[in-house]
Amino acid sequence: MTPRTTKTTRTRGPWPVTRVLRDRDASLYLAGVVVSGFGTSALWLVSGVWVKDLTGSDGLAALCVLALWAPTLAGPALGTVADRVRRRPLLIATSLLTAGLLLTLFAVDSPDMLWLLLAVLFAYGAAGVVHDAAEAALVAATVEPRLLGDFNGLRTTANEGMKLMAPPAGAALYTAYGGPGVALLDAATFVLATGVYAALRVREAPPPRPAVNGWRQAAEGARLLWGHPRLRPLVLAGGATMLCAGVSGATVYAVVDRLGHSPTYAGVLYAAQGAGSVTVGLLAGPALRRLGGRRFAAAGIALLAVAVAARAVPYDAVALVSGAAIGAGLPAVLIAALTAVQHETPGPLLGRVTATATSLVFAPNVLGLAAGAALVELTPLPLLLPALGLALLTTATLIARRPRENPGLTPTTPDAPTTPDDPAPL
Repeated sequence: MTPRTTKTTRTRGPWPVTRVLRDRDASLYLAGVVVSGFGTSALWLVSGVWVKDLTGSDGLAALCVLALWAPTLAGPALGTVADRVRRRPLLIATSLLTAGLLLTLFAVDSPDMLWLLLAVLFAYGAAGVVHDAAEAALVAATVEPRLLGDFNGLRTTANEGMKLMAPPAGAALYTAYGGPGVALLDAATFVLATGVYAALRVREAPPPRPAVNGWRQAAEGARLLWGHPRLRPLVLAGGATMLCAGVSGATVYAVVDRLGHSPTYAGVLYAAQGAGSVTVGLLAGPALRRLGGRRFAAAGIALLAVAVAARAVPYDAVALVSGAAIGAGLPAVLIAALTAVQHETPGPLLGRVTATATSLVFAPNVLGLAAGAALVELTPLPLLLPALGLALLTTATLIARRPRENPGLTPTTPDAPTTPDDPAPL
């Protein structure tokens, strides 16, 4: 597959989001995200509840999250799969494989079968890493380069929208039909997504035969990412942000308790956060073009810093506004980093570079959740939350600085130049 298509990019015309939605393939990609994301969000919530009901153990229930996240650590190796085969068939295959795995969960009806649920969740997470790497690479080859930020923003909007709607639907389905009912729903969404991917009009040449083995291929992606002066700062800032976000996320029930509400009030705060993320997803493309990737990321992290610190103020109105601001600020660096990876990475390397970047950005979130669970018991919120805000503000300041270009490193794609509408390099 060629690293980039030769679609002509217009500078005037309809609102870019409208142009993305009018593009047949881009709209189909987004439909796939919506369909499969609905089932994923439902299963994410229900899996822990399912294990809790089977075993009565909070620790075993927490293993569900670990099983889903653990494959992210193998991102560099898993992403290599997306560079060794054609990507559209890979999307179809991973969707069908995931649907088949989910159907095996009908056998989980006692604590003795817990191993099967955890094994399926682990395989589910691994398939998701491969799927996301293949999707990011295929999108970069079919969507106009200047619209990638708009597409990634819309993808965030779609994902967050599903997180608002799917958990209540999943909980209701679980109450009525148990865990297998939710697994069947999720499997059906992946079958529907398979049909969406099959409808894509994408022509792909078979990838060239690799000149090195799999481990060296994975290392090539990591080496490019680490040595690139535009990508490394964004990815590192994303990892630092997600580390702090993990710690902050672990404090949500302590925040709710300090407000004097029952734990279910956390759902209200999550809804406010989701609304903020949906909004920033719609605005991400224009913001990236106006500010550039680094300044857009810095602005989002700075907003997140203020919002996290403000959660220390024990008033409902402040908590709700802070929740919305967290939702708006957190995705900025993630969208900026992914868009930069898609712009700056050659097509043959894009799968493994995307997966490596995903590992570096999201793995710290797991560490942050673990650290936050300990810190929230040891540190008063009026100290912990402002300290997190200060750490985030420091990250925002560092990423906002214009990098010193290394003469020995040049952008890897000649067709993604900086333009007057993109004053700061991605």
